[in-house]
Amino acid sequence: MTAQPHLQLVETVLRPARGTNVFESTVEQLATAIRLGVLVDGDHLPPERELADRLGVARNTLRDAIAALRDAGLVQTRRGRGGGTVVTYAGPSVAPAEGPRPRVGIALADALDFRRVVEPGAARLAALQPISGEQRAGLVAAVQDVRAADGDSAHRLADSRLHLAIATASGSPMLVEAVTRAQSALGELLAAIPVLRTNIQHSHDQHDAIVDAILCGAADAARSAMEEHCDATSALLRGFIG
Repeated sequence: MTAQPHLQLVETVLRPARGTNVFESTVEQLATAIRLGVLVDGDHLPPERELADRLGVARNTLRDAIAALRDAGLVQTRRGRGGGTVVTYAGPSVAPAEGPRPRVGIALADALDFRRVVEPGAARLAALQPISGEQRAGLVAAVQDVRAADGDSAHRLADSRLHLAIATASGSPMLVEAVTRAQSALGELLAAIPVLRTNIQHSHDQHDAIVDAILCGAADAARSAMEEHCDATSALLRGFIG
């Protein structure tokens, strides 16, 4: 059986921890992977030894990081047969009535400009790469998952997984890292505005155009379609947040 598309992203999104703040970096990577839907509600984290090796950290550091995720309500650890650490995060809150105000002004412009640079570039590069049958099937499935998502939170997770899948198809680990940062910032911003059904339909159509161009090897069309997609989202965010 073919692995679910979101689980295929684990090995590209989770990378060896950098710098001296190894514990904090480990928590950040795992929490980001959960919030962006790389690991979804009900998924088991990879086995401890495998995950520690993937992140390049000691198993004690990994255990401490997982404990922090438990304290934050993102995972639960179950004992006994069939146990392990299981994701319990079902998706972001949408348009909260209260809470910290997201980035505005220069900070908002910087986040949107950053995304406008990296995501169209990732789409263009993906279209230039030889796409395997598994990657092709994964991109098609990721698009379908966004359309089929039930509820606003599930839709946001499926949407971010699609964008990470496109970045992964580019073959560039640095672009995967950049798109992960862009999607993390975008999720924070989108949680602060209403969900507009007309925009969701436009977004579906744009996703189709992006992936179709990638699968056809049409690099410039893939970049242009992603630019249009980024611009549509930016327009809404600037309108609602300012």
